[in-house]
Amino acid sequence: MKFPLSWLREHLETDASAEEIASKLTAIGLEVESVSNPAEALAPFRVAKVLTAQKHPQADKLQVLTVDAGTGEEIQVVCGAPNARAGMLGVFGPPGAYIPGSDMILKVATIRGVESRGMMCSSRELELGDDHSGIIELPADAAVGVAFTAYAGLDDPVFDVNVTPNRQDCMGVRGIARDLAAAGIGTLKPLAVPLIEGAFPCPVPIRIEDPDGCPAFFGQAIRGVKNGASPEWMQRRLTSAGQRPISALVDITNYVMLDHGRPAHAYDIAKLSGGLTARAAKPGETVLALNEKEYRLEPFMTVIADDVQVHDIGGIMGGEDSGVSEATTEVMLEVAYFTPERIARTGQALGLTSDARSRFERGVDPAFLDDGLAILAGLILDICGGEASAALRVGEPPVERRTISFDFARTKALGGIEVPEQRQREILESLGFALSGNVVTVPTWRRDVEGPADLVEEVARIVGYDEVPSTPLGRAPGVAKPTATRSQRVERRVRRTAAARGLDDAVTWSFISEAEAEAFGGADWRLANPISEDMKVMRPSLLPGLIAAARRNLDRGIASVRLFEIGRRYLGDREHPTLGLLLCGERQPRNWQSGKAQAFDPFDAKAEVLALLEAAGAPVAGLQIIPDAGPTWHPGRSAKLTLGPKAIVAAFGELHPGLARSLDVPAGTVAAEIYLDSIPAPRASGRTRPAFAPPALQPVTRDFAFIVPADLPAGALLRELRGADKTAITGARLFDRFEAADGLSLAFEVTLQPTDKSFTDHQIGEISNRIVAAAEKLGARLRT
Repeated sequence: MKFPLSWLREHLETDASAEEIASKLTAIGLEVESVSNPAEALAPFRVAKVLTAQKHPQADKLQVLTVDAGTGEEIQVVCGAPNARAGMLGVFGPPGAYIPGSDMILKVATIRGVESRGMMCSSRELELGDDHSGIIELPADAAVGVAFTAYAGLDDPVFDVNVTPNRQDCMGVRGIARDLAAAGIGTLKPLAVPLIEGAFPCPVPIRIEDPDGCPAFFGQAIRGVKNGASPEWMQRRLTSAGQRPISALVDITNYVMLDHGRPAHAYDIAKLSGGLTARAAKPGETVLALNEKEYRLEPFMTVIADDVQVHDIGGIMGGEDSGVSEATTEVMLEVAYFTPERIARTGQALGLTSDARSRFERGVDPAFLDDGLAILAGLILDICGGEASAALRVGEPPVERRTISFDFARTKALGGIEVPEQRQREILESLGFALSGNVVTVPTWRRDVEGPADLVEEVARIVGYDEVPSTPLGRAPGVAKPTATRSQRVERRVRRTAAARGLDDAVTWSFISEAEAEAFGGADWRLANPISEDMKVMRPSLLPGLIAAARRNLDRGIASVRLFEIGRRYLGDREHPTLGLLLCGERQPRNWQSGKAQAFDPFDAKAEVLALLEAAGAPVAGLQIIPDAGPTWHPGRSAKLTLGPKAIVAAFGELHPGLARSLDVPAGTVAAEIYLDSIPAPRASGRTRPAFAPPALQPVTRDFAFIVPADLPAGALLRELRGADKTAITGARLFDRFEAADGLSLAFEVTLQPTDKSFTDHQIGEISNRIVAAAEKLGARLRT
């Protein structure tokens, strides 16, 4: 939010400098992003007098002026302004001056054979307005040679304040002035609210048919107005705030919005048919807004309409068809209260932002409708003339007088600052809170204050967070006890292992679009106030975010993308800690040994999953591999890892072709998800690790080759071999796959570990027989 220092002083009696005010605003939580002074850019410009004005010898529309800029010499200037004439006073820019409206630096130039040593400037060229019909004409009492900024009072620093979403009260200059007064930077001036006497009944009836979207609608008509240009002081303030002056009526409504954080709207009564109604939009209705764009409305949107058509998207933007113009003589003023949630939903659905929306969706002061209407009508009567009707008040604004029982000792306990109780009371009262004993009544413009902690924050920020002493936390003597939970330790180990294996840690949004969620089974949790349509639901899988991240990286020339993310999936029962990983691009770049670049395949994803599960403490040896990981995955190129028939700990492989097409998944992508909450906790064995005790005897390895059924998973056979003698067999691995003439051959290396003495040939033979017998249970036979 932008405003000049002079505007702030309309509400705040202070002698503080712009630097002091900016420092204090940041200290009390209203961050000042910049302080600029338009006078600095216009410093070279001077009040000058045109001494002579002669026709240019080579151009009919140009004149050759001699100008006195107070330097003691006559300066020749070529000028094309039709109002330039001898004797007038204007604004002169010398060579070297920067013209902001034209984005150029003046220099001595020859124009049609005549030398020009500067410029007489228009309002648009100095960015003081839109008028470019002629050069600026100053009153006859303007002193020649004086800096134009000093004469025009342009030395007025402009603050740009970043107002956080919870401080809706500071979306107006008066709210900021209130905070500064509480912080000791001056005194808040009393609010002057004019008393407007109605001279005639309001000719435009108003009513409410959508109280959920618009619980209160106040209105007043003014006839006999003249809608010319707004006063120069108002135009200057609006320009400083980033608003473009349009006409008196429009400028006044914008001024009240910026001054008090109270949006309002003015309708041209001649363009209305019947009364105004705050109602829900009808299916298929459209409105041409003031930004000259047409919007299709939905039934959940609140609109202001007459008997024929919609004229206003309630609380967001007015309509072009009833907007005021130079010909307007009768206006109907609208000061209403719109529900913040309805405003936010409407604005997001239409993709429409405005200054009014930014205030209504934060929540304007519901108790300021009467005063806001009076201030608005008073300014119109003062500037545009006319007479006002009696005010109409329909509905009841949702004024809530919240009270909080406050223990003043909480400021020390929670905020860490020792503030005397009397000083705390003074701070709260200066911010608009009412106190009766220890009961604090929250002002209507502070909907963000809900409990004692909020009151502590108010006191602390006004006193200053820099007053909080640096106090070390207490610590018990001795070695600190571990505080990380098992799940935190698991996530830490898995993250380190993934990074060590060359995967890049990614952080993606927990919010995704409904289309993305639908591809992964649909979303169970939807946001009531989403940032956008693309971030509307809570993710049921981590893969949509990783897919988008991989696509962005590939589009920017990254040849090999290896991403992982540890986050939460949001399912119907609760949130589930999960690790997602995605591999795409080149697994190995082309080289002289392998030739072409090699892509990733499902076995790469499987290798990463097994390594990470082992790091997480999962019983990898006991995992079962079941083909086809589910509807999200490719039916023939995916699998899931389970502990028993129901406990699924991971899924990996290629994604389903239909899903890949719908989400634009990069070609050759393989992915996996590890469900960290499905990994069983190890049996409690104390915190001390057992001492490393290597076996005294060397292990023995034996190789076995089996002819197996084509549909027998190698993992199932591997588990049977390991379980043939749990005492002697310490390891088994598949090392060869061969298509023999009599069937599929799988070769395994089995490791036998003797304990107290070496195995005899007879013992090794017995173990081998048990291994062969275990394989035969699954239909395998020893290859001879």
